[in-house]
Amino acid sequence: MHPCPPCPIPGDRGASKPAFGLRTSAPPCALACVPSLTRSATVAKQIHIDHVFKVFGDQPDTALKLARQGVSKQDILTQTGQSIGVFDAHFHIEAGEIFVVMGLSGSGKSTLVRMLNRLIEPTSGRILVDGDDINQLDDKALRALRRKDISMVFQSFALMPHLTVLDNTAFGLELAGVPRAERQRAAQDALEQVGLGAWGASYPDELSGGMQQRVGLARALASDPSILLMDEAFSALDPIIRTEMQSELLRLQQVKRRTIVFISHDLDEAMRIGDHIAIMKDGEVVQVGTPDEILRNPANDYVRHFVRGVDTAAVFKAADIARQALTVVSEHSDRGCRAALRLLEDSDRDHAYVLNARKRFLGVVSSQSLRDALRGHQGPLGLQHAFIPDVAPIASDTPVADLFGVVAVPPFPLPVVDGNGQYLGVISRTTMLKFLDRDTPPVPPPQQDVPPVTLNPQYPAGSPQAALSTPHA
Repeated sequence: MHPCPPCPIPGDRGASKPAFGLRTSAPPCALACVPSLTRSATVAKQIHIDHVFKVFGDQPDTALKLARQGVSKQDILTQTGQSIGVFDAHFHIEAGEIFVVMGLSGSGKSTLVRMLNRLIEPTSGRILVDGDDINQLDDKALRALRRKDISMVFQSFALMPHLTVLDNTAFGLELAGVPRAERQRAAQDALEQVGLGAWGASYPDELSGGMQQRVGLARALASDPSILLMDEAFSALDPIIRTEMQSELLRLQQVKRRTIVFISHDLDEAMRIGDHIAIMKDGEVVQVGTPDEILRNPANDYVRHFVRGVDTAAVFKAADIARQALTVVSEHSDRGCRAALRLLEDSDRDHAYVLNARKRFLGVVSSQSLRDALRGHQGPLGLQHAFIPDVAPIASDTPVADLFGVVAVPPFPLPVVDGNGQYLGVISRTTMLKFLDRDTPPVPPPQQDVPPVTLNPQYPAGSPQAALSTPHA
């Protein structure tokens, strides 16, 4: 929910100020949404949450004492009339990452994010932004922090209906006293970033819901904040537009990294965009970890139940399910084709994967391709002459969800490589079926080197010049 009601002001369209002289000061939401331009290039900042508590009521000490004794949030409310919003939150957010806070309604996630810019004051504990405790800031310094470093995007778009898209985007900068030409340049740049560069002269009612939320995002980006707080920013959108906005956020993060704290109740959304995720229950952070860590090792039954329905195929990557296979390492062997064919026949295998001395993938050979290459050739022949054409390795960071059609076509498992082209293993149709059949997320065995078998007798076993490994069980 938005911290204050939307702020539409009646009056003529295009008015440069609210009609009838209403609301000459900014609503709290606008002050929180957009900082000022009066600073140099943005540098993402880290945030440290140090044993933070929030109690709503006039007897916080009594409520905290009961909470530390293990009394439930509901019982504390019944006994004292005090409500525990956040209980002993303690975690770290790295500079430049997307950190997702999630939980069911009433879990405390929105309260927590509003304490990061002190829209809600913590009862106790410290919130450190690049080492500075924001709880110690006076009003002037706090306003400067909100204007220079922190922007916020709410679930409610809160666009002014009488202002153009450009003026809505520049609204917070106007409140900060930025000259008109400068703020319009910044607003136009922000609209370009979110794909609405041609819509500056339009009005909010001419835009779809997804486009209106893009304007809200542009308003937050207009002054280049180092920290972006997003409270259920996409939850009011339909599923297709929500996915588009998630992709847009990830794209913007690639262009310029900011520290983003994203509140959500959608686990699939959290798993897709989050570098780290904090899961909350009854005001308490019960687990913090990467999406992979939370799926593999849920901290308790609550988290286990919470992640039960997640689309694991969208979370796990190719590297997570790759398995070792029959692997040829042969960069300089002149007898590679004959030796490889003999070993494939002896091991009753059809395919092998050729690597160089540094374990970078070179190609795939098969019994048939080796025979074809050797046909009519009497002397030594390198393995490169038997490569199966047009074999594209799978990038290690490819989501498993994108692999089903890719793996289904070739008659052999496809190799997986990292960003440097280094071989990590293979993925077969059987691997994919096992992935789908699992009741729990797959936990692949550690990738281990396997004993090599010499291809060329002139080289010792295990040499980079010529070796062939047996299948990894």
